[in-house]
Amino acid sequence: MSFISVKENIGIPKYKQIILSVENAILDGTLKKGDKLPSINSIKNKFSLSRDTVLKSFYELKSRGIIKSIAGKGYYVKSEDIAITQKIFLLFDELNSFKEDLYNSFLSTLDKHTQVDIFFHHFNFDVFQKLISDSIGNYNYYVIMPGNFKNSNTSIEKLPTEKVYILDQVHDDLSHYTAIYQNFEAGIFNNLNENSYLLSRYDSLILLFQEDKQPQGMLQGFQKFCAKASKNHSVIKSLENRVPKKGEVYFIPDDRNLILLLKKIKDTSLKIGSDIGIISYNHTLLKEIVEGGITTISTDFELMGKKLAQMILNKEQIRIENPTTLTIRNSI
Repeated sequence: MSFISVKENIGIPKYKQIILSVENAILDGTLKKGDKLPSINSIKNKFSLSRDTVLKSFYELKSRGIIKSIAGKGYYVKSEDIAITQKIFLLFDELNSFKEDLYNSFLSTLDKHTQVDIFFHHFNFDVFQKLISDSIGNYNYYVIMPGNFKNSNTSIEKLPTEKVYILDQVHDDLSHYTAIYQNFEAGIFNNLNENSYLLSRYDSLILLFQEDKQPQGMLQGFQKFCAKASKNHSVIKSLENRVPKKGEVYFIPDDRNLILLLKKIKDTSLKIGSDIGIISYNHTLLKEIVEGGITTISTDFELMGKKLAQMILNKEQIRIENPTTLTIRNSI
């Protein structure tokens, strides 16, 4: 324990002195990866500290990934990289091109000494629960994309509230958390309502909606617009057995089904943008090119990633609605 030094009246909090002692011991080679640290009680007793003071220092070292705890054995050096000032747990539902834009923007805005560990739950609630449970105490901040899970707060509430950032969808039971999110209902309703003239030549609007993946707000906004505009419409779960027809406009939330729809249309004599329309959710560069351009309703994912990073850097406890816009291209 000789490498730990805690002194009175030097202007540095005692828990910080413990952290600095461990960092310096790693730098000079006294401590190496895998070495065991002195116990909490031994440090507490030697320097007449409270247990909470020692725990606070160990918690910070652990959340930065420098030490780890092994139940019943104690604390050990996990990493010799003391340059990492903080670690962030980032839980996405799935990875796609626009989430990659968000992720890259998030990383580029953060401090270079911040480590981000990314995980995916793939719309599996058991995986969601386990990933969060396994992360407790190992990170400075937790960024979580809950998707459509009901009662997701039963898992998230185990984390320190002030360290949680909810991303993309905010359900009623998550309303007390800091968040940057999309307003799916207002996004689709307002954009369609403001550009309803584009849909006037079409007879029927069709939303492909998969309840386990798409947000309820998307469905609600679509139905609200169709009711206001008195448009024939339908909601379908799959394109598998559907034959596209003249006068239809399809709202497609994911890229896989967009490709399937384009393939089906190619098997007909229909012309996209006049006989049949397509509006896709979420902008990607590919949608600027395919079929002369696919119209999109999308939030700005790069802006979302940048704002999320700024909120963490500034320790802001706020809620931000990220804007949603309609980009008109040849598909309608």
